[in-house]
Order: sequence, then C-alpha cells, then structure tokens
Amino acid sequence: MSAPTHYGFEQARAQLPTLMAQAHAGQASIITKHGKPYAAIVPLADVAQARKRPDKGILNLQGSGKGLWGKKSSGTIAQLRDEWA
Repeated sequence: MSAPTHYGFEQARAQLPTLMAQAHAGQASIITKHGKPYAAIVPLADVAQARKRPDKGILNLQGSGKGLWGKKSSGTIAQLRDEWA
C-alpha cells in the first residue's frame, strides 16, 4: 500500500466519490483542516484487520508515530516499563 494522499477539507468534500473509490481500491486518504490531519478515509479491510488484533496494551502503539519509538520499539517500550520499577 502506498502512502496516504492528503486532501484539504473542502477538496475532500468535493471529491468524496473519488476518495471512496480509492479506499475501495486499497488507497487511504488523509483529510486535513487548516493544514493539520483531521480524519482519514481508509479501506474497509484495514478497519476489519485492526479490530482483529488482540489487545496488547501499550504494544498497540508501536506502529504509530514513525520514528517516535526509536529504531527498535521493543527496547524503548521496555525502558519505559522499567522506569516504574
């Protein structure tokens, strides 16, 4: 899957049928408002897959914020857990 395409709020509203067709074809779209991400239109398969994931607490966050957790997210998460010990 390629990187999501960004659309301004008004542009997305005008092109909603196109965005829906792209989602059906597997392409996600990010809708921005005043230049900041506001919503997403994603393929239904992505939503279904996300619902199937078992709850693993903080580990669910390891895919969000590319680079936020460092090169090895498991090591960063382990350090965060050890802070409280």
